[in-house]
Amino acid sequence: MHLTGTLQQRATRLVFFAAGLGMAAWAPLVPYAKSRLGLDEATLGILLLCLGAGSLCAMPFTGMLTARFGCRKVICGAGLLLTAILPGLALAATPLQLGLVLLVFGAAMGTFDVAINIQAVIIEKANGGAMMSGFHALFSVGGFAGAACMALLLWLGLTPAWSCVVVMLLLCGVLGAAQGHLLPTASASGEKTQLFVMPHGAVIFIGLLCFIVFLAEGAILDWSALFLTTTRGVEEAKGGLGYAAFAIAMTVGRFTGDKVVSRFGGKRVLTFGGLCAAAGFFLAVLAPHASLAMLGFVLIGLGAANIVPILFTAAGNQHAMPASLAVAAITTIGYAGILAGPAVIGFVAHATSLNIAFAMLGAALLLVAASARLVAPAKQVS
Repeated sequence: MHLTGTLQQRATRLVFFAAGLGMAAWAPLVPYAKSRLGLDEATLGILLLCLGAGSLCAMPFTGMLTARFGCRKVICGAGLLLTAILPGLALAATPLQLGLVLLVFGAAMGTFDVAINIQAVIIEKANGGAMMSGFHALFSVGGFAGAACMALLLWLGLTPAWSCVVVMLLLCGVLGAAQGHLLPTASASGEKTQLFVMPHGAVIFIGLLCFIVFLAEGAILDWSALFLTTTRGVEEAKGGLGYAAFAIAMTVGRFTGDKVVSRFGGKRVLTFGGLCAAAGFFLAVLAPHASLAMLGFVLIGLGAANIVPILFTAAGNQHAMPASLAVAAITTIGYAGILAGPAVIGFVAHATSLNIAFAMLGAALLLVAASARLVAPAKQVS
């Protein structure tokens, strides 16, 4: 029994790694797609929305799919679709074709993402200890690996299409190693769950907290470089250091998160994490020097690192609806924050300033910290 549990945990870590690997492989291909198809920024922006639209459309149905077919079939099916569609990102010959490929790619990625989180919730509950942060850390590692691998292949002279084939083979290897030990069902007991329940109560509340955190993460991804270069005088070539500092801090925080949550409990970690991330935004806004602003991004990464994993655990422990459907619901609501982030921050920054937009995010994270007692247990059983 213990060996089976260990193998299931390893399989779950592998599919989280695969999710990060597959998603990040697209980023280095964006400039190639832009030049190959002669796209302007506006057209490229519309096409990029197709990826998010595909994910948002697929995510709400993933809970139903896992309830009907089980985690293993949905994870493997979505993973294979994600893998198969990857070369299409480099081979699409027209903007319409690229938009359709991105739509399918996003749908596969969204389904895969929700299904692996459902698997993670069940594994964590079955083992009675904090594991979610470690799973999400592997997603971050996969993201680094995917972007680095694709960039290296392109730098070595491989065409984008052949680079995608190499990454596709890597994904097949990871999925093949994991599939034999993935959970066959969508509940810890193996019993069938309801196919659909309208999200309500605690699930909506947890989803809104995820929305805030994902909104903040999306803001760092899309606006941190501009913030540093326009308000803190950082050279354009070094503008990406802010996001790099954030991403490294978040990965470190997630690798240590399970031990921290087990020792101090989800409530304290969620409270401290929200306060730390909020302090990071306020420090970035108020700091007179770029180095202190960078420190602010580190605090945001450390603070936000374990908030979403704790919220996923809370979704699995609530009783308003089946865990698989709850995870699908909060993932959909939270992911909307990533998509809305660039537009919301841009609108606020245009009406006021980027400093005020970041300060508002800090204030929103204070609300997340204040909500800890409503969604997280004082201490998880280990």
